[in-house]
Amino acid sequence: MTRTVQPEIGALVRALRQELGLTQEKFAAKLGVTFPTVNRWENKRAIPSPLAMEKLEGMARALGDRGQELLARFLPQ
Repeated sequence: MTRTVQPEIGALVRALRQELGLTQEKFAAKLGVTFPTVNRWENKRAIPSPLAMEKLEGMARALGDRGQELLARFLPQ
């Protein structure tokens, strides 16, 4: 994975969460992190760890074509 700009990661987290129809709290539980962690990611105050990025990318891929579109938009290779 290439290093990405922090705002793009926050936008990916928010778009993925919204695509799944989850609140920040439920999204955090699904990822095994806390609500404040997801909030910091979305508000560009922190970036996900490499393990969390793997989980986010896996969740996006599980969405099929829409998930691939999100990854291509926010994490260009």
